[in-house]
Amino acid sequence: MNAILASMPSFSVKMPEREYLAHVERGLLGRIQEFVPAKTSRIFVVTTEDVWNHQGAALAPGLSETTFTKILLPGGEPNKRLAPLETAAEEMIAQGGDRQSVVIGFGGGIVTDMAGFLAAIFMRGIPVIQVPTTLLAQVDAAVGGKTGVNLSNGKNLVGSFHQPAAVVIDPVTVDTLPEREYRAGLYEVVKHGIIASVPLFRLMVDQRDAVLARGPEAVDEMIAESVRIKAAVVSADEREGGLRRILNFGHTFGHALEAETKYERFLHGEAVAWGMRAATHLAAMVGMLEDPSEILSAVEAYGPIPLLDGISAEALQGRLTADKKTVHGKVHFVLPTAIGTVEVRSGIDPALVRAAIEKALG
Repeated sequence: MNAILASMPSFSVKMPEREYLAHVERGLLGRIQEFVPAKTSRIFVVTTEDVWNHQGAALAPGLSETTFTKILLPGGEPNKRLAPLETAAEEMIAQGGDRQSVVIGFGGGIVTDMAGFLAAIFMRGIPVIQVPTTLLAQVDAAVGGKTGVNLSNGKNLVGSFHQPAAVVIDPVTVDTLPEREYRAGLYEVVKHGIIASVPLFRLMVDQRDAVLARGPEAVDEMIAESVRIKAAVVSADEREGGLRRILNFGHTFGHALEAETKYERFLHGEAVAWGMRAATHLAAMVGMLEDPSEILSAVEAYGPIPLLDGISAEALQGRLTADKKTVHGKVHFVLPTAIGTVEVRSGIDPALVRAAIEKALG
C-alpha cells in the first residue's frame, strides 16, 4: 500500500479469504484511480443519469488515466430488478468487458446493490469498487458485500455476497443530497447508534442541529463511526450467521412496509425508521426494553416519516413471512434492550407483533 492510502482514515473489513479497506475522506472522488487494480483492462462505472449529472464531474478526472465506460441503470426501487442487469451485462460485452474488467458502483444504495450483483455474476465474478454517493449507502449498503435485486414478493430476494475490492467514501457528496434523501440516511446512522454505539447515539441526539445543517465535522464523524461499526460486524460475521443480524434492526418491519407499498411510497431509510419504531414498541411489549421513549424520540427527531394512512396492519404482518430473515416459518426480530445493545428474538406471539405494528402505524 502506498503512503497516500496508508494516511487515509480507513477501516479494515477482514474476510476469511482476504481483507479490504473502507476509506472515508473528503476529496477521494478525484483520486479514484488509486484504488483501481493495476492489471485492469476496462472500467465500467455503473450509475444512474441523475447521479452522473450531479457527481460525475468530480469522479471523471480521477479516471483520466484509464478508459472507462458508463453503464446507466434506470434507478428507483421499482427498477431494482434482474432485467436491467441483463441489459447492463450485454452492454459490457459489447464494450469489450472481460475477466480483467472492474465495476465501479457509483451511486446510492440501489446502485451499489445492483452494481455489486452485476460484478458478482459477470464472467462469474469480477472486482467491484463501491463509491457510494448517498449517506444511506455510505453508512450501510456499500460496506459488507451484500448485493441483490428485488422480487415482487420482497426486497433483495435474489442476490449474492460479493465483497468489494475497496469502498471509497467522499463525504462531500452528502452536500448535494435532497433534504429527504439526507434524512433517510440519518435514520441508518441512528440505527447504528442504537445497536452498537452509545457515543454515536449521543452525537445524533445532542448535535441534531449540526447534523441537520450538514456541518462537516458532524457529518464526517457520524459516517466514520457508522463505517467502523459496519466493518467490525461484517468482519465477525460475513454471511449473517449470527452477529451481523443486528444490522437488521428496523429492517424486518421496514421491508414489509416497502413491499406492501410496492417500493413507491417510502425511501428505504424512511421504511427502516418506521421499522425501528415498530421493533422498539415490540421490545417494550415483550419486556426486553424498560423505556422505549429515548429511542422513539431519537428516530422522530429526524422525521417526518411520510404518512402511513391506508396501510393495513394485517397486510404488513402477512408480509413478514416473506422476509429473508424468516427461518422455518419463524420471523426473527432484532429488538433493543438498551442504547447500544440489541438481541435477536424469534417465536414471539403474533398478537404482540400485530399490536406493535398497529402502535407504530399510530
